[in-house]
Amino acid sequence: MNATNITEYTNTLGVQAKVASALMARAQAATKNVALRKLASLLRENVQALQVDNAKDIERAVAAGLAAPMVDRLKLTPKVIETCAQGCEQLASMADVIGEIIGMKQQPSGIRVGQMRVPIGVFGMIFESRPNVTIEAASLSIKSGNACILRGGSEAIDSNKALAKLVQQAL
Repeated sequence: MNATNITEYTNTLGVQAKVASALMARAQAATKNVALRKLASLLRENVQALQVDNAKDIERAVAAGLAAPMVDRLKLTPKVIETCAQGCEQLASMADVIGEIIGMKQQPSGIRVGQMRVPIGVFGMIFESRPNVTIEAASLSIKSGNACILRGGSEAIDSNKALAKLVQQAL
């Protein structure tokens, strides 16, 4: 991909994420919680398929001579996948703070001023080696009513693509 294509691709992603962020910001708490529970369910239903994709990443990493600790971080074991699923369920069970007003104070002029918790819109995250971060970042994005652009390391490309498909299905 050349520089022009990267710029165009990045701009396209940004525009798509901005559109998605408006939809996410309006999503009801119950809708977000259903998506999180669905993601947890999809993770559990797809353990074997995820491990097949993950094995490709691990095989490439070993062949490329990646250090053992880096290879270990790539692994999507059933335990790691279950931890991600539990994290989604924990987020779904938490109160939704979007729209909450805190720190309300009456000013001498008589007006009341406070802080309202609102989604930030779009955030981006670049990370390496840990495909579980795809689920962690996406689930936090869903709960907080934001859109996210995630860029995982190339060493975990197959795992990240498979996990991203599950997130899309859950939404």
